[in-house]
Formats: sequence, structure tokens, C-alpha cells
Amino acid sequence: MKIKSLFFAAFLTFGLLSANAQVVEKGDKILNLGIGFGTALYSGSGYNSSVPPVSGSLEVVVKDDLFDGKGAVGVGGYLGYAAYKWKYSGYDYGWKYSNIIIGPRGYLHYNLMDKLDTYAGIMLGYNIVSSNSYGSYAYGGNYSASSSGVIFSGFVGARYYFNDKVAAMAELGSGIAYLNLGVALKL
Repeated sequence: MKIKSLFFAAFLTFGLLSANAQVVEKGDKILNLGIGFGTALYSGSGYNSSVPPVSGSLEVVVKDDLFDGKGAVGVGGYLGYAAYKWKYSGYDYGWKYSNIIIGPRGYLHYNLMDKLDTYAGIMLGYNIVSSNSYGSYAYGGNYSASSSGVIFSGFVGARYYFNDKVAAMAELGSGIAYLNLGVALKL
């Protein structure tokens, strides 16, 4: 009985992996809209998110029929935003921070099964950071600062298509957040 169960599980797994059509094709334009969870931008005591990490990306598939018809390559752009507030314990004083991450991305897709688009990629972007003080500080004055710079990130993701145009999307990697969940739309 165990051998039959193992054989059936293997048959089902390999049958699902091999009986699939390519999910993305050359010329497809895909818009990802997501909300982020878990970030290294601001963490620790006193920090609160005033605007959760949100992101959008647009990809154009430029090459398909790779890896025996299961792979594709895409390029596109990324935009992410988050805002945080830090309050000095016991006082009505602190700092407001905002981050905007923008940059180009490259995608490598590999189709594992019907309706599931799996991909990995890289991004070279720019993190625009600004901060301002708020509240009444004992020494007076308003202060502001900025610290912007180039960032490099890698990511992996998946999109599960409910129909030809709409998919649920999940991405892991660095950017505005470690995990982004949302919706993908083929335009």
C-alpha cells in the first residue's frame, strides 16, 4: 500500500509539473501592487509605522521560450514608499521619517505549474530618505535631515493567476519590506 501511495504522489507531482503552459509570454505587461510586512528600515523601541510599506512595479516580458519553453525574462521599474515616526519616551517630541525607493528591475521566470508564475530578480535602485523633527523639544528649534543612497536588492516571487488578467502576488527580498503581498494585473 505504501508503494502505491508513493507512486501515486510521484505521478501526481510530476504530472502537475510537466503538464503546463507558459504563464507569461513576450509582450506581457504586468503591474504588481503590494503592501509590505517586516522591514529593516526602522525597527526597535519607539518606532511606529505611520504609513505601512506600499509598493508598485511594472514589468514587461521581453523574451520567452527559455528553458524548454518554461522560462522568460522581463524588465521593469519599482516604486516603494513607507513612513515612520519615532517618539522620545515620556515627551511629545520625536522624528518623522519617509523612504521612497525607486529603481529598475530584472526578472527571470520559470514556470513550475499551470497558473503559477515563479520568478527571481535583482534591482539597482535609489533610496530617498528624509526626516523632520516634530513636537516641543526642550532645546527648541526644528531640525531636518536626509540620508539617501544607492541600494542593490534581490528578490524571489510568485503570482497565482485566477484568470488571464488577475493574480495574487507574493515577493520575498529586500526593498521597502522583506515580504510584499498584493495583486498583479496583466495590462
